[in-house]
Amino acid sequence: MLLRNCAFILFVILPFLVFAQQQPDVDFAFNIAEPEYEKGEGPVLCIDSAHNNFHTLDGGFAPFARVLQHDGYVVKDFNYPFTETDQLKTCNVFVIVNPLHESNIGNWVLPNPSAFSKEEILSLNQWVKEGGALFLIADHMPFAGAASELGLSFGFRFRNGFATLEKDQDQPDLFTLENGRLLKSPVSGNEITSVTTFTGSAFTYPEEAIPVLVFKKGDFSLEPERAWQFDESTKTVGLGNHTHGAIMEYGSGKLAVFGEAAMFTAQTIQTPQGEVFKIGLNNTQLAPQNLQFLLTLMHWLD
Repeated sequence: MLLRNCAFILFVILPFLVFAQQQPDVDFAFNIAEPEYEKGEGPVLCIDSAHNNFHTLDGGFAPFARVLQHDGYVVKDFNYPFTETDQLKTCNVFVIVNPLHESNIGNWVLPNPSAFSKEEILSLNQWVKEGGALFLIADHMPFAGAASELGLSFGFRFRNGFATLEKDQDQPDLFTLENGRLLKSPVSGNEITSVTTFTGSAFTYPEEAIPVLVFKKGDFSLEPERAWQFDESTKTVGLGNHTHGAIMEYGSGKLAVFGEAAMFTAQTIQTPQGEVFKIGLNNTQLAPQNLQFLLTLMHWLD
């Protein structure tokens, strides 16, 4: 009961801060000692903005794009339906972050329909199968719900809730080799021994996928009717058989599926008292290895 009450306090306070004064930290300092590609000569990375995405190239994922541009990637906005196959073929890596159905714009309450048409899902699925690389990120409710049908087409089943570790609830979620929540994989282990996340969703994965960030017994998902509103009757689901991130080869292509977005970008949150907190890649104290994890993951994808 105490753990749940702590989680309730965290989830009630955070949305006020996040939605009131959350900003991308486009000036955060980072260093890539040896870029993977010469400037502008790397793969073309497209970031979806056609599905009411909470994070886009010009918004919350601008710092993500800046990092990858420094690593040599060509990053561009993609504002087309996935059925525009000629446009899709111009992308080597396709990034989808927190899509949303139009009925949920400013209305984060159930139901949360798919952000994508069945035709778009079929088209994107075929693109990956023929050699494309998809990076799908679906955060907490309602974004996990909006991405559910797309994820399911590849065998990933999202829980449309707020996933958290069993821990002190005033801290971010820490996945490490030591605590068994970060598994050794083609994108983790050796140099990368920890990854930090900041409240997202959980999902199950197909047998052929490789789990990277995993939940353990005692971790849980809170699944309310309305985002960020919790009480003692809120549905709570244990996450012992779920993951927070996984990778998979699919036909001739590849997928990386993750349930949290802030870990891959850099943001600041200013409290009403004027305090500024760094969330994501820019917080080298809380997330010291997230930048290297992002680069390693992208290099595996491309």
